[in-house]
Formats: sequence, structure tokens, C-alpha cells
Amino acid sequence: MAKISRVEARDILFKLLFETEFRSGDEPQNIYALACENREIPHNNYIKDTFFGVVSKSEVLDAIITKYSKGWKADRLSKVSRTVIRIAVYEMLYADDIPSNVSISQAVELTLKYGEDGAKRFVNGVLSGFFKDSNEKGFEAVVAEALAEKATKGASTDESAEVEAEEPASAEENA
Repeated sequence: MAKISRVEARDILFKLLFETEFRSGDEPQNIYALACENREIPHNNYIKDTFFGVVSKSEVLDAIITKYSKGWKADRLSKVSRTVIRIAVYEMLYADDIPSNVSISQAVELTLKYGEDGAKRFVNGVLSGFFKDSNEKGFEAVVAEALAEKATKGASTDESAEVEAEEPASAEENA
């Protein structure tokens, strides 16, 4: 197969990662291998490296997405928006050969192609906020903040779940 452009590779990558959203029980290696075989996906280092990179760094990426989604957890976003944002944030953090403004622009293009109405503004806002803070504080600091916020929110969520679980039992005991 002929050499493909980065835009074409990113589109293929998006489809692979989007598919992964529906196959959570399958190993990423199997998803990738089957997709390459069945769809004749060309060998492309960007596709392979970014696919496995996004999958392995999804916890970090989702913490960043949650931080910049203003009230939305990453797992509550549409699969299209989440996948597009994961790709762009991964590129911004780990792909030194891709300028951040290109990652943002291409994320918006993918959102226009595959996303729902209004998603473009949301994706652009999340990525622009992340980019702005990263320029001011540095990527490492922003990642550390996002992970700390995730840990704090996770702990408070666990505590409130324990309280909620205890309340019905107490009410039953009083009856």
C-alpha cells in the first residue's frame, strides 16, 4: 500500500481507538492485529505507536480530559469526543514532532467529520484550556495537577458511596 499522510493515519488511528471503546474486554494487541489484517491498514509507526500509547496512557489522558471538561468526567463524554481528545492530548504530551496547534486543529477536523453537532466547540475548548495551562505551567505540572484532582475526587466519591451505602441499612434498622 502507498505511503499515507499524517491526516489519513490520524483518521485510521481514530477508528481503531473508537473501536477499542466498544471492545473493552479485548486485548489492544488483538484489536490492532485484527484491524490491520482485516482492513489492510498499512504499517505506519505513527498509527501503531500512538494507538498503543493512547491505550497505555488512558488514565492520564482521562484525568486531563476531566480537568478541562469543566464538570464532565471523561467517561461521561461521547465516545467520539473522548477518542478525539485523547489522541490530541497524547500528541501534545508525547509526540514532539507534532506541534500542539496541529493536534488541536486536527482534533477539531475529526470532530467535524465524526462528532455530533456542537462537539467541535467543546473539543476545541478542552484542548485550548489544556494547551494554555501547559504553556504557562509546563506539561508535567498540568499532568500532576490533573492526576491529583482525580485522586482527590476519587477519594471523596468513595467516601460518599460508603455513606450512601450505610444510610439505607440504618433506616432499615430503625424500622
